[in-house]
This record gives sequence, C-alpha cells and structure tokens, in this order.
Amino acid sequence: MACKVATLGVPRVHAEVYFRKARQLCEGAVTEFEDERYDATLILAIHAGISASDAVCIGVGTRKNKESHDRAADLLEEVGSHSSDFIDAAKRLRILLASKNAIEYENKRATRKDAELGIRRCEQIVDWAEGTLQKAKLI
Repeated sequence: MACKVATLGVPRVHAEVYFRKARQLCEGAVTEFEDERYDATLILAIHAGISASDAVCIGVGTRKNKESHDRAADLLEEVGSHSSDFIDAAKRLRILLASKNAIEYENKRATRKDAELGIRRCEQIVDWAEGTLQKAKLI
C-alpha cells in the first residue's frame, strides 16, 4: 500500500529521543493534574501521545509525519500495517487529538474529567510505544 501521509525520513536511532520526550510530557501531565491545572494537563497529554506516535513511526517505519498532528494517527496505522495493536493506539491518539484545537486555540477549558482521561490515554500510548520500541531493540 502506498503511503498516504506526507512524511519526513528520520534515522531509527532518533526513536528513543522522541520516546523520552513522550515519557517526560506524560509525567508532566500528571504533575500538572496534581496542581489542578487541567488545561496544561491535557495539552501535555496530547503532545505526549504525539511524541509517542512519532517515536514508533520512526522506530518501525523510519519516517515521521510532516503534515498536521491530525495525520499522526493515520501514519501510525500505516507503519503498523494496520495491525490491531497499531489501530488501537491510533484510536487512543485520535481521541486525544480531538480535543487539541479546542484546548490550545479556542475558548474552551479542560475539566478535571478531561484531564483524567487525557492522562489515562497518554499513559496507555506511551506504555504501548515503550513495549513496541523495546521489542524492536530501540530502547
């Protein structure tokens, strides 16, 4: 199947850098949640998911999405050959991305529940990315 998402080639060794960013962002989301800063929590959770997706796409497919963040989940499915675990991770990422514009650029505030769900999803994506990259012996 031909690539449908515009990408940028990235050496596989850079997957670990993107993964470490994802882990830091997800941990930062937890800290912000503890301080009841729910907008920051959700923004960090979203970007953790994006970085985790980038890490896997680089590690498995040696390429990174160069379009909008909305296409990151599409590329994740592509590099995983549409396998069920990649589709599940892409679904989680899409849910996070759905709130991105409203929280970052519009007059919407994240609720405690939004932040809790964001943390749960970013932790799931980051943990999945870690396992995927460990199997590929990239971290």
